[in-house]
Amino acid sequence: MSREILVHIGPGETQAAIIQDGHLDDFHLEVDHHQSILGNIYKGKVESILPSINGAFINIGQEKNGFLYLTDVVAPQTADEPQGPLKIIKKIFSRGEKKDISGAEAKAIPLKVGQEILVQVVKEPFSTKGARLTSHISLAGRFVVYMPYDTHGGVSKKIESHDERQRLRGLLDGFDFVSTGGFIVRTASHEKGNHELTRDARFLYKIWQQILRLSEQKQAPALIYKEYDLIWKIVRDYFTNQVDKLIIDSSDEFTKVQKFVANLIGKEQVEKVHLYNDPAPLFEAKGVAQELQKIYDTKVMLKSGAYIIIEPTEALTVVDVNSGKFKTRAAPEEAAFMVNSEAATEIARQLRLRDMGGIIVIDFIDMSREGHKRKIIETLEQELARDYAKTEVNRISPLGLVEMTRARTGKTLEAISFEDCPYCDGRGKMRIE
Repeated sequence: MSREILVHIGPGETQAAIIQDGHLDDFHLEVDHHQSILGNIYKGKVESILPSINGAFINIGQEKNGFLYLTDVVAPQTADEPQGPLKIIKKIFSRGEKKDISGAEAKAIPLKVGQEILVQVVKEPFSTKGARLTSHISLAGRFVVYMPYDTHGGVSKKIESHDERQRLRGLLDGFDFVSTGGFIVRTASHEKGNHELTRDARFLYKIWQQILRLSEQKQAPALIYKEYDLIWKIVRDYFTNQVDKLIIDSSDEFTKVQKFVANLIGKEQVEKVHLYNDPAPLFEAKGVAQELQKIYDTKVMLKSGAYIIIEPTEALTVVDVNSGKFKTRAAPEEAAFMVNSEAATEIARQLRLRDMGGIIVIDFIDMSREGHKRKIIETLEQELARDYAKTEVNRISPLGLVEMTRARTGKTLEAISFEDCPYCDGRGKMRIE
């Protein structure tokens, strides 16, 4: 299995494509006119508190105030009060629960209007909603994630070996240079040694100390820490041992990526980074440009002749599976199963490529056999397991529908790349005069 990362630097945008066995497997886009604030840390000011919905609105200097669940409020740890106000809050709320509070419980809320608070963006502004915030700060590195206000540690669930999990937990116990907080070991740490993890942890802890110093100097609302750009994230999250090459078509960024890889991963991996300087555009030379055009289409053709329709709406995304020109001598039940199996794999890929989130409803072709239905769900879940975004899939309903969710953290690829037509107001249709 071959795996390559292609990075194209164009006017006002950066594109990164993950190619597996010659096919587009994942895609990321960063444009100058839409600067992502996901992961940014702000010193915000509490504008209002709404106990009835367990939330507070925080001014972080953006067009819209961010929203902070009261269950996500945490105060810096101290020796006298190790858990701070968080200890009180967790007695009142459970995460996501909407509970009305008043009296003594209302007084226990560790927030007041006008108070300054350090928050991090966990979900970008979407439609009419402002950014979703948390005060459970986390800083992600190559091998570990540092959580300054959490005392627990852990190991990625994707590392399944019991012995390896125990070994990595033992390495965490050796991080005695950190006075507060906890760490989570990422999947990339599998079979890595103490040196790599310790270097990563020290780097993140140093960043946190800088954040604390800067937060004391600035008045709210203010940006305290900006998440790294797309290229850094690609190197951090995708440049694993399974990657054969990382090809980039900018000499300036090529030099930066070499330094990133040398400092973040190891000098021995620098030889995998290549500069592309041929006259033909990188994505066209690698056969990616044509595939990229398809991820904006509503209709996605499958190899068998069947197709799927993807229609995003304000509330949810609808995916319809159609047999199209698919032909077989098999019985209708077997034919439906074959089309649905192919569609399930492609749907997971399209959701990943388009970065679609929220509620997703899939209308598969009707099947009567329970065994076939289970296999379709298993196929869908298996393909979604490769996704960095958290997903949850329900079984097929009596109507042949599958309800699932995919974590939405920012705007979809379509929302970043397109705007509503000024003539049809986004309807996609023109009135006949």
